[in-house]
Amino acid sequence: MKIVVCIKQVPDTKGGVKFNPDGTLDRSAMMAIMNPDDKAGLEAALRLKDQYGAEVTVLTMGLPKAEEVLREALAMGADKGILVTDRVLGGADTWATSQTIAGALRNLEYDLIITGRQAIDGDTAQVGPQISEHLDIPVISYAQNLKVEGDSVIVERQYDDRYHVLKAKMPCLVTALAELNEPRYMTPGGIFDAYDAEITVWGRKDLKDVEDSNLGLKGSPTQIAKASDKVRKGAGEKVALDPAESVDYIMDKLLTKHVI
Repeated sequence: MKIVVCIKQVPDTKGGVKFNPDGTLDRSAMMAIMNPDDKAGLEAALRLKDQYGAEVTVLTMGLPKAEEVLREALAMGADKGILVTDRVLGGADTWATSQTIAGALRNLEYDLIITGRQAIDGDTAQVGPQISEHLDIPVISYAQNLKVEGDSVIVERQYDDRYHVLKAKMPCLVTALAELNEPRYMTPGGIFDAYDAEITVWGRKDLKDVEDSNLGLKGSPTQIAKASDKVRKGAGEKVALDPAESVDYIMDKLLTKHVI
């Protein structure tokens, strides 16, 4: 079995978020981590590797520094890492990103592709399903449990207060929730091996069946109108009242603002 896990290096929002003048994230200026949903997807792939001897390839699109999350994945147990990076790919929205990743995946053999449900820097949940559409393969999203039987994958798909059980023949794509599992830690030996491993680097020329008009910022139909850092709230209005007056004051505010 061959599994490809698409992972993304995302800003660690605890350290603050910075923007470029065009409204895109200034990723080079921020601390970065592996996207949580993607890490759960990687763990699912590694468990299938433990169970069936699957080959696990991790693929990411990003700046050269995104190599860091590939090496983290290798240290956790993945077999190969592929970085897709090129200046012409910068500023991509979900459409251009999924086109790029699909173009890279066409170079690979795979039975199962796993992505995270969504990235914490965009929260769109669009890229995984879009990749499956470009590759013309089935997709099951919001996986909270996953297993393989023969040539099919069986997924518990989260839905409100219950779940659906769906089955799809491979090759197919599954998007994973962070709640899918508890990802393993890197091992000391794995870390040493990961930093000795060779990362495959692909650029624009390595993407198959993708038009230039669908890549990067110029190929992104979604344009950012405005972006800013978190706006600090003021101290608000402070009053000193006795309990009875406080109740009247709060009720008046709730009524005035049409909360009640």
